Amino acid sequence: MRIVSGKYKGRRIQPPSNITARPTTDFAKEALFNVLANRVDFDALTVLDLFAGTGSISLEFASRGCVQVTAVEMSKIQATFIRKIAKDLQIDTIHLLQADVFRFIRSCATRFDLVFADPPYQLPNLEALPDMIFENGLLKEEGVFILEHPSNISFDSHAHFKEHRNYGNVHFSFFE
Repeated sequence: MRIVSGKYKGRRIQPPSNITARPTTDFAKEALFNVLANRVDFDALTVLDLFAGTGSISLEFASRGCVQVTAVEMSKIQATFIRKIAKDLQIDTIHLLQADVFRFIRSCATRFDLVFADPPYQLPNLEALPDMIFENGLLKEEGVFILEHPSNISFDSHAHFKEHRNYGNVHFSFFE
């Protein structure tokens, strides 16, 4: 896994073998951030990274200069890894919460410019995530929610759906 661009561009990060997360591929991550680079000002963004896993997406946002990145990850092993990498790179804009994502969504009072979620593909209620994000008001006005999901799920008919992008086996749906 590597950081694609920004302050830490090119840094390779090797997650320990006991991490169970499925990190977004470097190819898909680079493509996603190329799309975002044409749409957002990273220096002004507050970001929420749900199911942070290895921290790859959080680290990418932090490297690009986001004001604040809140990462939520339930696994102690993965949360410890994210903390270690953020400390090693001296990143102070990542705020890590070791918590259940669904409880966090229900209790969060903060609003974000961008919410990214990369849940386990086998998550039983994965299709309910867009509704949960909007019902709990996690986005600022004109905010964007990006959901990484398997190919067998389509959000085209969702009221807030804007577009779908796929890069190999990685699929992103954008909601506004």
